Amino acid sequence: MRYVIEIAFMGKKYAGWQIQKNALSVQAVIDKSLSALLRCPIYTLGAGRTDAGVHATQLFAHFDFGGEIPLDFMYRLNAILPRDISIMGLYKTEKPDFNARFDAVRRRYSYHIISEKNPFLDDYTWYHRFPLAINKMNEAAAILPQYNDFAAFAKTGSDNQTTICRLDYAYWDFAPVSNILPFSAITPVLSFHIQANRFLRGMVRAITGTLVKVGEEKISIDEFREIINSKSRTKARESAPAEGLFLTGVDYPLGYLTKIQ
Repeated sequence: MRYVIEIAFMGKKYAGWQIQKNALSVQAVIDKSLSALLRCPIYTLGAGRTDAGVHATQLFAHFDFGGEIPLDFMYRLNAILPRDISIMGLYKTEKPDFNARFDAVRRRYSYHIISEKNPFLDDYTWYHRFPLAINKMNEAAAILPQYNDFAAFAKTGSDNQTTICRLDYAYWDFAPVSNILPFSAITPVLSFHIQANRFLRGMVRAITGTLVKVGEEKISIDEFREIINSKSRTKARESAPAEGLFLTGVDYPLGYLTKIQ
């Protein structure tokens, strides 16, 4: 039977989600833990791959297993996993060929920036001390859903079959830090939110870094449009640091998944 797990993790220690030969990945740690718990080789396939240092509050992965799932599966798996990886749910699917990556219809990311130095937020935000014109950043962000080709923000050398994506929204807002880390000081957090059917490798960080340049008033709104139209990564600005980025949600068609634990 095909099962699906819902995962959250802090990405600081990992070279991203996907298994790599010479670096520790979230997928490798989960596969090893699942194999130990279920006493057979288990291989997961995730909804997408995150870059090194990027976090996730919700990512799904599927795996196949022919035996009986323990009633305390969640407890036992979380007991094996390190503290920076957590299994938030176990699902079954009636779709035999369900694919956590290709059946996903929407994905969401958030990026967090602080303007005041805060040691408690260092691993989860970008400390950017220069003033930003938030209204201009939102004006530029609102342009993004008008386009569908985001080659200008794709990581150079990526093996994308297409650079076409459907963006649903992109915007900036402020939130008290208690929404993210309740124990921290009351540092205000500037957050970028974006949703699309799919994202290119490095796309969100490249968009964020370029929008910050708009906020610094080093790029005009017209120049931002020119960057998108150029379809050239060399025209966009440098990517925002990985630690501020969170994958916050993955959606599937209604009825595809049923939570069992």
